[in-house]
Amino acid sequence: MAEQKESSVLFSLKELMNLEENRIKEEEAEKERRARQEAEQRAAAERAARDAEERRIREEEERRRAEEQRQREEAARLEAIRHAEIEKARADAEHRARMEAMAAQQSHEAQLVALRSDQTKKRLKLIVAGVSAVFVIALVGGGIAWSNAQKEQRAKEAAAQAEAQRFSAELERLKAQADEAAKKEQELQRLYAGAKDEASRAKIEAELSKAKKEAEAAQGQVRVRSSSGSGGGSKPSGGASKPCNCPPGDPLCSCL
Repeated sequence: MAEQKESSVLFSLKELMNLEENRIKEEEAEKERRARQEAEQRAAAERAARDAEERRIREEEERRRAEEQRQREEAARLEAIRHAEIEKARADAEHRARMEAMAAQQSHEAQLVALRSDQTKKRLKLIVAGVSAVFVIALVGGGIAWSNAQKEQRAKEAAAQAEAQRFSAELERLKAQADEAAKKEQELQRLYAGAKDEASRAKIEAELSKAKKEAEAAQGQVRVRSSSGSGGGSKPSGGASKPCNCPPGDPLCSCL
């Protein structure tokens, strides 16, 4: 009977020990499960943080590239505007220089005409004096000579005036052509500065090159015509060591 009680107590203790072991195993299993869950959560959080950081870096890089592109485009636009302003200023300066040169040339020609007129008047006075002297000696012959001289002088003055008017008209026409070509060149430069694509720029650039050539050709014709108008009408003196092509009394002549 005592042995049965002892066996029953041992069995109960063994059962209690088994239950305790099972409880301990379950707790350890629960700890491991929670540890795995926490590790998975930490890993997920770390992945999410890395993904967010990478996304932030990509977005920042895209913003940086977009800002650099905008700055490059703005710099190119400002450079185009600056270049166009420089070209316009250069064209205006050249145009003013051409106009000033033309004005100086016209003033020079006016002085030449005035000098020729004065010399003509002086020669006329000498002729009149000579005719008057001859008139004292021979009234009829002197009167005829004076009349012929006067007619000849009037014819010369009329021819000189007609030539001056023709030259002035031709020069004004050439100046107008040069001005028109310069305006066309400036307009094309303005269009080139405002062109939106390469095709338009190339087309305008071709037209601009042609307009520049036309402007240069027109200006060359003005210079040639101006030079031919003031280049000379007198012959070099036979006794001078260096020929002089200036008209008599020309204040701008380098031979004086």
